[in-house]
Amino acid sequence: MLVANRGEIAVRIIRACADEGLESVVITSEADRDSMPARLADRSVCIGPAHAHESYLDIDRVIAAAMATGCDALHPGYGFLAERPELPEACAENGITFVGPSADTIRRGGDKVQARAAAQALGISTGAGSDALTDLASARAVVESVGLPVLLKAAAGGGGRGMVLVNEIDDLDTTFATASHEALQAFGDGRLYIERFITRARHVEVQILADTHGNVVHLGERDCSAQRRYQKIVEEGPALSIDPAVRAELHRSAVELCRALDYVGAATVEFVVDAITGDYAFLEVNTRVQVEHPVTELITGIDIVREQLRIAGGHPLSFTQDEVRLDGHAIECRINAEDPSRDFLPTPGRVTTWIPPVGGGVRVDSHVFGGYLIPPYYDSMIAKVLTWGPDRETCLARMRRALDHFTIEGITTNRAFLRDLISSDGFIEQQHHTRWVEQEFLPQWITRDEKGTP
Repeated sequence: MLVANRGEIAVRIIRACADEGLESVVITSEADRDSMPARLADRSVCIGPAHAHESYLDIDRVIAAAMATGCDALHPGYGFLAERPELPEACAENGITFVGPSADTIRRGGDKVQARAAAQALGISTGAGSDALTDLASARAVVESVGLPVLLKAAAGGGGRGMVLVNEIDDLDTTFATASHEALQAFGDGRLYIERFITRARHVEVQILADTHGNVVHLGERDCSAQRRYQKIVEEGPALSIDPAVRAELHRSAVELCRALDYVGAATVEFVVDAITGDYAFLEVNTRVQVEHPVTELITGIDIVREQLRIAGGHPLSFTQDEVRLDGHAIECRINAEDPSRDFLPTPGRVTTWIPPVGGGVRVDSHVFGGYLIPPYYDSMIAKVLTWGPDRETCLARMRRALDHFTIEGITTNRAFLRDLISSDGFIEQQHHTRWVEQEFLPQWITRDEKGTP
């Protein structure tokens, strides 16, 4: 198995390979030669310089590494090439099994406009919006039709890139050009589409696993509403703030859509739920394993990455829909090397002390160790802290303790920020929405931090 990624997800895949009795070969850049994935894998291959475009994003180099090491399968992880259809195509051309959906499915599901059309064909609500747009005049006509505010979003990608909120029609000229340029730089495709913006929205996603034997199963849902600049900060499951009937409808819609896409592997179907009316709309399909997949693993007991490997090997799912049980509550906090007091400026550098929390109901997924030099070239996430409890209150209490007991020295992180966030009344009472961190929590937190209030 070639592990075509880095960081904590590479560690996660390597361990799943070991559990399945598969030899693992991890690719690295020159900056990651001495990384934990390189140490844990059976073999490692340096494929290029530190900059991702010359290593992790270079399909030719990735495939060459797989061929040179005799790998007959490839796991893309998340990010980098995970949602690029050219990668499974290159794998197929070279006799390598791709752990994930086909190139055609990635194009249909990963392209946000095509995915919206597929959902609409099934009668799944997509909310007011548009098809793909390439010019300002068309965008202006759509905005005048659906009304403000709206989101401009990249047709070919996600993760907050190429996404801009438009509150005033006079801002459209500038924002359309900015979003299109960012989308082109990030995804090689400048097409945009428009969605009507819900001011108090919950971001809820359904985890799907589908095999080559016609089985499509959901593993419940996650609430990812705690976000900053459209980037998830804290995720949890199940989504207790959502009406049970709506949750059931989201599960049904997600399964139906993945069947229509002939999906194989792990997928996440994302929805936005109006916190005031309870109405929901389809957002997109993520055609890869998600950063926050451990939340679902903790409440179901199902190893999603091992299931991915088994599915790619032609095996049926090891469970049926009726056997899926959601037990308790789980929360994930993303620990980033960044300084919240300086507008979340990245803080690469050497970690001098690294003592993760331990204890019942605590899980830490990371690639960091004492003495590790965090490079400046990649995403700033250095760990995921997860806790499980029989109920949300217990789970939150364990997370507070876990964050308190996590000792990281040598660099600045967002650990204390996360501790304060999950301890706030808005989060505890589940009043948060996708703009809550920026509009309500963060301004108060910055003011308190400046005053030195404990």
